[in-house]
Amino acid sequence: MAIRTIRTQGDPVLNKQCREVTQMTPRLHQLIEDMYDTMYEANGVGLAAPQVGILKQIVVIDIGDMGEVTDPDGAARDGEPEEASSSYGPITLINPVIITQDGEQTGDEGCLSVPGMAGLVTRPDHVIVRALDEEMKEIEIEGTGLLARAICHEVDHLAGIMYTSKVEGQLHEVHYEEEE
Repeated sequence: MAIRTIRTQGDPVLNKQCREVTQMTPRLHQLIEDMYDTMYEANGVGLAAPQVGILKQIVVIDIGDMGEVTDPDGAARDGEPEEASSSYGPITLINPVIITQDGEQTGDEGCLSVPGMAGLVTRPDHVIVRALDEEMKEIEIEGTGLLARAICHEVDHLAGIMYTSKVEGQLHEVHYEEEE
C-alpha cells in the first residue's frame, strides 16, 4: 500500500492537459493501485492521476453500488443481461471520453485537491463514458446521479479543469464528522 501526496489547488500540475496512455506497464499498474489507496485513505470517491502529480489520462472512482459497466457492444461485463442492474464498486478509466450526457443536477461538490471546501455545481445527471480498463480493453460506463457527477469531475481533471471554475456562488467550508 502506497499513499501518494495529493496535489492541492494552486499546484500548476492541476491545470495541465494529461497525455493519453498508449500501453499498460507495471509502473502504471502500481500507479493505479496507489491511486486507489490514496483515494480511500482520504475518504474520496474519485481521484485523477494529475491529483497525484502524474499527467496521464487515468481516473479511479468508487462510489459503491451505482452504475453499470458494459462492453461497447452493450453486453454486461459480468455476463448479466444488459438491462440488469450491476453492482460495481471500483472503476478504473484510462483515456476516458464522455460520449453522452443529458439531464441536470445541481449540488454541493468537493475535491480532494481543495480540502475542507465545497461549492454548488451543476452537472449532467446522466452520462456514458467510453474508456479503457486496466487490461486496455474498451469499456463503456453509464452513470446517473453521484456516479455521473464523479465521472464528469474526474474527466475535467484530465483536461486541467478544476471544479472551482464551475462553482455557482462562493466556496464554503465543510466539516466531516470523525468515525468512531
